[in-house]
Amino acid sequence: MVVLTDRRLLARAPGEIAWRAWPFSAGLQLTHHDHAGVGHMEILDGSGRLASWRFTLGQNLLATRLIDQFGLQLAGHVSGQPVARDEQNVCPSCKAPLAPDQDECPICTKVIHTPPSTWTLFRLWRFAKPYRGQLLAGFILTLLGTAANMVPPYLTIPLMDKVLIPYQNGQHIESGMVTLYLSGLLGSALLAWALSWAKTYILALVSERIGADLRTATYEHLLRLSLEYFGGKRTGDLMSRIGSESDRICVFLSLHLLDFASDVLMILMTAAVLFSINPWLALVTLLPLPFIAWMIHVVRDRLRTGFEKIDRVWGEVTNVLADTIPGIRVVKAFAQEQRETARFRDANKHNLAVNDRLNKIWSLFSPTVSLLTEIGMLVVWAFGIWQLSRGEITVGVLTAFIAYISRFYGRLDSMSRIVSVTQKSASAAKRIFDILDHVSSVPEPAQPVQLDPNKVQGRIDIREVGFRYGNRAVNRGISLNIAPGEMIGLVGHSGSGKSTLVNLICRFYDVTEGAILLDGVDIRSFPVADYRRNIGLVLQEPFLFFGTIAENIAYG
Repeated sequence: MVVLTDRRLLARAPGEIAWRAWPFSAGLQLTHHDHAGVGHMEILDGSGRLASWRFTLGQNLLATRLIDQFGLQLAGHVSGQPVARDEQNVCPSCKAPLAPDQDECPICTKVIHTPPSTWTLFRLWRFAKPYRGQLLAGFILTLLGTAANMVPPYLTIPLMDKVLIPYQNGQHIESGMVTLYLSGLLGSALLAWALSWAKTYILALVSERIGADLRTATYEHLLRLSLEYFGGKRTGDLMSRIGSESDRICVFLSLHLLDFASDVLMILMTAAVLFSINPWLALVTLLPLPFIAWMIHVVRDRLRTGFEKIDRVWGEVTNVLADTIPGIRVVKAFAQEQRETARFRDANKHNLAVNDRLNKIWSLFSPTVSLLTEIGMLVVWAFGIWQLSRGEITVGVLTAFIAYISRFYGRLDSMSRIVSVTQKSASAAKRIFDILDHVSSVPEPAQPVQLDPNKVQGRIDIREVGFRYGNRAVNRGISLNIAPGEMIGLVGHSGSGKSTLVNLICRFYDVTEGAILLDGVDIRSFPVADYRRNIGLVLQEPFLFFGTIAENIAYG
């Protein structure tokens, strides 16, 4: 390990305890070269080589930075002039370098505005996994219920060919046979009803629990994020994500996803039955299917972008409410009711305009699918009558085909309508996972130092602390020692960084440069909650939670 300070270069080999040190002096050099995929760095003075280190080229960038800083620190030490620090603007979230006049990070902006993918919904499996037993039971019930629904159309074949047509031609029909077929229709209907009720009830319970777990996990993760995250978000947008977005996913899982699974099973079983009865007529039945699949693919790409835009615009509406209702006293004090009404009206008009553009696409899609299904029914009728005239099928077979086809195309129409719901849910899932994927800028330490409240003395050492709000440097080079029990006051104009320094001591933010120590230990080494329990804080703007005064006083 090689460490550079403002006075010397330190190094310690693996397995050693003592550090070797080389103070800055005139003639000291740190060189670097690589050969055959291995980097080599050595420190020299007038007498020759003092030490050397080898490393893989994966560490080459760090070695280059070390040598550059070594040259700057050495030159400053020899000349006696302070080292000029480069102003480096970085994104507070992803730490990507930014141009001096750039306020938005292009990487973060690209992530935020990337259209949601339907595959995002598969990430919900982490919340569904604890209920995989109930989900398997629901799938089996769905499979059995779909199979029970396939029985009535199939029974129309013997009812037509062996009962109705012979009876119309004056032949005698056994009442027992009629009773058997009718009992089969009634039994299959009752069985399908029971299975449908059971699977709907089980999957509804599971979906509600998945939605509850999703909301809880999102809220818990949100509370663990630093104030830096909340500084760039609107309250109404966060409330919308945890509330309405998670509810939309819950409805999708409990209703639409269940219907989609039933539709897929119904289509597959119907296709299998149709091919078993008459393959040629079954092929004619499936003619509109490729066109409908192509339309779903084209429309889905347009809908997924539109629905995410709707979610963002709806966030603007809730943001106005989140600003106005908590600040209603200020609004009335300055007689700004008309102004806030205008803000809400503008946000609502924007929401209306985005929805209108999306509805133009959706309003054309559904009727087109219905038209294709009707054309498919017409083709089946025509081809079936032609086969009937040639004696290749019976009236019962054609009737069963028509019954199956009605269900088949009805399910296709239902599946086409679920496209919009799926894209809405994918957009909601993306916005929720944007929160869950965000890493706090105030992380918990990997190897925390336990903090004993009974042994805390309260000595605070601030060493060369610097901090940035985005591209703006607020504090830099602050050093301060506060003894236990000592009372100090920070004086400065507005925006000079007084509150920021307090926020850094409370570790609401982490310092960009330097360190803050409590009793000689870096506060970043303590668990965040344990550290903050030892801090008493009176805010500039008091906030009251809903409840009694006593409950607010006892908070925390």
